[in-house]
Amino acid sequence: MSKEWPLWEIFIRGQHGLSHRHVGSLHAPDAEMALRNARDVYTRRNEGMSIWVVESNKITAFDPDMAEQNFAAPKSKVYRHPSFFEIPDEVGAM
Repeated sequence: MSKEWPLWEIFIRGQHGLSHRHVGSLHAPDAEMALRNARDVYTRRNEGMSIWVVESNKITAFDPDMAEQNFAAPKSKVYRHPSFFEIPDEVGAM
């Protein structure tokens, strides 16, 4: 049995931000300690308004090697591409 603490991913929402951003990782025995350590390590100068901690092994992501397949626009749904719509001359630049 491994005695290493789980790895936690840390997300912070800044005072002037609307969304959380990933700022780093740390090891902690549980979520409460991960929050406390994240506060001490990543918000030393009062830059955070909210902290999320997520155990790394709980995150599910696409395989980066499959990016083209996962994110390519379906050819059968061309209406989703902005070039499908014609903009009247009266509208001007958008």
